[in-house]
Formats: sequence, structure tokens, C-alpha cells
Amino acid sequence: MPDTTHANALAAPDPITALDATALSEAIHARRLSCREVMAAYLARIHRVNPTYNALVSLRPDDALLAEADACDAELARGASRGWMHGMPQAIKDLSNAAGLPTTLGSPLMKHFVAHEDGLMAARMKGAGCIVIGKTNTPEFGLGSHTFNEVFGATGNAYDATKSAGGSSGGAGAALALRLLPVADGSDFMGSLRNPAGWANIFGMRPSQGRVPMVPAHDVWVSQLGTEGPMGRTVRDVARLLHTQAGYSPDAPLSIAAGANGAGAGTAFNPTTARIGWLGDLNGYLPMAPGILAACEQGLGRLEGLGCAVAPAALGMAPERVWQAWLVWRRVLVASRIAPFLLKASNRALIKPEALWEHDQAQGCSAAEFLSASVARTQFYQSMLALFGRYDFLALPTAQVWPFDVAERWPREVAGRTMDTYHRWMEVVIYATFAGLPCISVPVGFNADGLPMGMQLIGRPQDDAGVLALAAAYEGAIGDWLARLPLVRDSANGVAAAAPDADAGRAPPAR
Repeated sequence: MPDTTHANALAAPDPITALDATALSEAIHARRLSCREVMAAYLARIHRVNPTYNALVSLRPDDALLAEADACDAELARGASRGWMHGMPQAIKDLSNAAGLPTTLGSPLMKHFVAHEDGLMAARMKGAGCIVIGKTNTPEFGLGSHTFNEVFGATGNAYDATKSAGGSSGGAGAALALRLLPVADGSDFMGSLRNPAGWANIFGMRPSQGRVPMVPAHDVWVSQLGTEGPMGRTVRDVARLLHTQAGYSPDAPLSIAAGANGAGAGTAFNPTTARIGWLGDLNGYLPMAPGILAACEQGLGRLEGLGCAVAPAALGMAPERVWQAWLVWRRVLVASRIAPFLLKASNRALIKPEALWEHDQAQGCSAAEFLSASVARTQFYQSMLALFGRYDFLALPTAQVWPFDVAERWPREVAGRTMDTYHRWMEVVIYATFAGLPCISVPVGFNADGLPMGMQLIGRPQDDAGVLALAAAYEGAIGDWLARLPLVRDSANGVAAAAPDADAGRAPPAR
């Protein structure tokens, strides 16, 4: 059972931090709340709660943040607003640049790097009015769906600080669930945004490939599996943040020119016409911890209660072939990110073994092998298109295990099956990524230990608005789950979780 020994009054957020981002924006612009009041409330909660969970890192000084909040109040007094996020606290994931703050990537090699300018996503959110207060914690180089690193340590799950918050947007997910931020950015390669959302009882959306440009990027032509995106306590907040993040940039030539429909979560949607294909565990191919399929089927039952037609579906292509093609793509793309750090041989000792394994596995990969994997990816995409001839949306669990011990590096076994790589336990998330499809993680309730789980809702190519509309309808049917908030521990009664022992991971992470 989760540790509730130290649960206290912080279990219920104060009236300001309890507001979702859209409601907070409305209160600020109506002058019912000042930006200073908002900043002071969030800083008070962060100082009391964050040391236990370690979701936020590289925090800026309070006096500087309160001065920026005062400047925002002065602008509103003159009738000026920077945008819907005017004066709202925001922390940027520690894989993305925010001017004046460290971008450590969770790596000791980057511990002292300070960004001189904003990345495009941070710039767009600042343009909408937010005040950047710091960064959200992430695993080293963003690798692995478990947030720990040798720079800041591990991030604890909002519902049980002794468990993993997921990753790589684990800091962002935990901060949202703990009411340390009103809304958050994340990024997603292999479920890095969806997994922590599912384990935090919130919403996290991986947009269509190209919807949110990744700038700066070392490669703008091939590296399209990773994308930045929005996370929120409500679907409405996710939609608004996506609208802020989205849109074409000439620095990202494959980005989508048309922005996502910011009103997607509020547009007319008739659930009685929605056909949902339930992929489940892919007919037994994916090992699933006990209770996960049942939890997702509870969520599907809520959709059926809205009038949606839910039916079992098959992937249409051998999933092991998809996995092998995925491995080639992932290894090549990850290796290209690690390679610059290995130009200095002594750096190897300061890079986690899982990252080194990814790099080393890619060595010797031929152009013919990569092109063959691309052909397989194309065939997989076509099989997904065929599925969308029969269904409007597809559904899968968000993870194959429940949140595990924060001291573990990764699950070695799932449902009695040995995991042959450090990331195989998250194989369930590769399908939306590999096909470039929009996908949102939505809550599906809790297990007997009080730990949350999520379900992926996948839409047709570039139908981000449709995915948001379905999720918004679903949100209206799960109020009981959403009302279940973490029993928060005060920092006086707990300490931030340490990173898993690096020596425990020195054995080869995969074979």
C-alpha cells in the first residue's frame, strides 16, 4: 500500500494551485488573482513539496520570480496581456533550452551548461506569457521511461514517492499531479510523455509528427521520432498548450504548416459515431502486469457508456517485425545524439550504460539495413491506415507495468517474461510513434495499491483535434478518477529520492 503516514493538509492544494491552467488564466485576466499571488502560492507549495518528490530542478530565486510577476501585474493594469499564459509559472523539461537556465540533459557532462537562448517551444510559451521558474527533471539524455540521473537524482511518483514517476517527462508529470505547475511541456520518443502522464493520473499528448517543431535540432530530416508536446490536468489545458506549441517553423522544414485546432477539445463531437479498436496486448504478444488490461477495459467501458462502439482489433502486421525495425531506427537516432559526447574517450565513464549500449549497438549499421527498416516502417504505416478504414480511433495501455520501485533502473521481467532490453517493457508505446500518429494518454483509474494507470487513444494521421475531442468527452465520464488526488508528503517528513545505484546497471542492459 502507498505510504500515507505523513499525509497532511497538503493533500488538498490551496485554492490557487488547485485551479487548472485555463481557469487560472481566466482568474488572472479578470483581475480576481494577481500574478504575484499566483507566483507566491506556487512557490510556497514547491518549497514544501518538491524536496520530497524532486520533480522540479534548477529553480530560479524567489525574488526574481516575484519581480517578474509584479511586472506582469503592471502590464495587466495598463490593459496589456502577453497571452493566455500571462504570469503563469512554467518549468521547461531539462532536455530543452530556456535562456539563462542550465540544460543538463540529466548528464554530468552537461551539468554546467547554461542556455543562452530559448528553444522554439520555450520561446512560444514565453510568447504566450508564462514565467519560467526552472526545469523539470528527466533521465540522462531522456533515455528510459524512468526519471533518474546522476545530476539531480530520481523523481518520485506523485501517488507514492517510493515509486517511479515514469519518464522521460517524469518531472513534468509529477509536478502537474502534485499541483506544482498549472500546465507542463514534455517530449515523447518512446512514450516519454505518455508514460508519466499515465502514472500521474493526468493527460499527456504526443502530437502528430511535425505538429510541434523541434528547434534547435542536430538533424531536421531524419530525426522525426521524437516530438515535444503538452501535458495537463485537463484536456482543455492540453489543447490550449498544444495550440501554443504548434505551427510551422522554417528551421524545421518537415513541420506542419497548419497549427492544431486550439478549440479541438471543445468542438462538437458525437461519441455515438466513434468506432474504437481495442488492441489490448496484441493477442498475447505484449506481456502485461496483472490488472492493466482490466483497468483499460474499465476506461473503455466509460467510452461505451458515452455511446462509443468498442471492438477488439488486430495490428495487421507481425509486431515482432515492427519491433525489430523500431530498434534499427532508435539505435541510429540515439547513437547520433550520444556520439558527440564520445569524441573524448574519458567521457565514456560518465555516461550511463544504457546510453552506451544504444550507441554501441548502432555501430556498423549499414545504409541497406536502415533502408530495410524504413521499408518495414512504411508497411507498418500502411497497416495502420488499413485499421483506420474500420475504426476512428485505436486504444492501447499506456504502459505494461505499474509504477515500480524508484530504486530500480528498469523492470527486468514483466508477467514472467524476461525483458531483453532496458526499454522493452515499454514496447506498447512504439506504434503511435513509429506511424507518426497523434496519441493522448488518458487516466483509467488505480490498482489496489493506489497507483494510477493510463490508456493511449490514437487517432488518424494529423487528426489531433479529433483525438482531443474524444479525450474531452471521455474526461467528462471519469470525474471520480480525476478527483483522486495524491496524498502529498511535506518535505519536512521526507527526502528526495536518490538515483538508482549506477553500479547496479553496469551489467549489459540488453543482449
